[in-house]
Amino acid sequence: MIEERVKEGAVSMGVLDNIKSVFSTQCETGDHHPDESLRSHYYKTTAPNGFKAVKELMEKLEGFEIVAAYEDRGEISVNIKKGRKAFMVITIISLRPFETAIDFSVTTDTKILPMDFGYSKAMIKSMYEQLNKKLVFVRAGATRVGAGN
Repeated sequence: MIEERVKEGAVSMGVLDNIKSVFSTQCETGDHHPDESLRSHYYKTTAPNGFKAVKELMEKLEGFEIVAAYEDRGEISVNIKKGRKAFMVITIISLRPFETAIDFSVTTDTKILPMDFGYSKAMIKSMYEQLNKKLVFVRAGATRVGAGN
């Protein structure tokens, strides 16, 4: 009985999170994000190589302008000027040799309504899809793939 209530709470919280993502102008990733597609992505690379891959991707994308890139802090800030205007911060952190986490935070600049209808979330998913083609994906979130969690 208690397990059913916990599951019901998790389901209603997931629905609430989906509604919030539509009626928000900001989205970010994290190890324990309730939306699995927005969990931190870990890659089999070093922090400098991960930083280089992210920077090259941002330079290649039309309408993306790198505002600041701090390799020593593992942070890249980007203005998105094409289509919907947005600001993105990418964090690249090495946890172990050849295991690097990459996280995104995207804030959409909206003029009239205080919501982006899921644009920031879609932008993050698109960035991860493109990075997955450039780097060896290891896992998403705090749990290891195949760890039985």
